Amino acid sequence: MVSLKLQKRLAASVLKCGERKIWLDPNEVNEISLANSRRNIARLHRDGLIIKKPTVVHSRARVLLRNEAKRKGRHTGHGKRKGTANARLPFKVLWMRRTRVLRRLLKKMRDAKKIDKHIYHSLYMLSKGNQFKNKRVLVETIHEMKTQKAKEKAIAEQIEARKVRARARNERKSTKKDKLQEGPTN
Repeated sequence: MVSLKLQKRLAASVLKCGERKIWLDPNEVNEISLANSRRNIARLHRDGLIIKKPTVVHSRARVLLRNEAKRKGRHTGHGKRKGTANARLPFKVLWMRRTRVLRRLLKKMRDAKKIDKHIYHSLYMLSKGNQFKNKRVLVETIHEMKTQKAKEKAIAEQIEARKVRARARNERKSTKKDKLQEGPTN
C-alpha cells in the first residue's frame, strides 16, 4: 500500500478544507501517488479522483422542537433546574423592568397633565422605595391621591366661601350697628 499522506495534505490545501474531508479514490491509488504538486492535485480533483466530502449535517430540528416546548413551559420543572432562581432570572432584572414601567407611566401622566409635579415626585420616591409591586397598584394609588386632592380642594373652597360669607355678615352687622348708633345722636 502506497502512502498518500503528501497527496492528502496538498489536496486539503488546494480544496481549502481539513484532511478529514478529503476522499481519495481507492481504485486509482497508483495514479494519485504520482501527483506530487498542487497543480496535479487540482487536475485529479477536476477528474473526480480526489473529492471534498460534504459537511456533516448537524441538525437543529430536535433543538428547535424542544425550545418550542420550553416556550410553552414544558421541561422546566425542579428536576431540570441547575442554577438558583436568582441565577436563572436575576432579581435585579425584575426590579429594573418594574421600575422602568412605573417611571414611564409616571412621566407619561405628568406630561399629559394628569398629575402635577408634586404628586409625581412623591409617587416617584415611593416607587423607588419599592412601594408598588406593579402598574395596577400605582394607578390605583394615583386615583386615590387625585380624589383626595379634589376633596381637600373642595373643602378648602367651602371654608373660603364660609369665611367670605361670615365676613360679609360681620360687615353688615357692623354697618347696621353704626347706623343704629348714628341714628339716636341725630
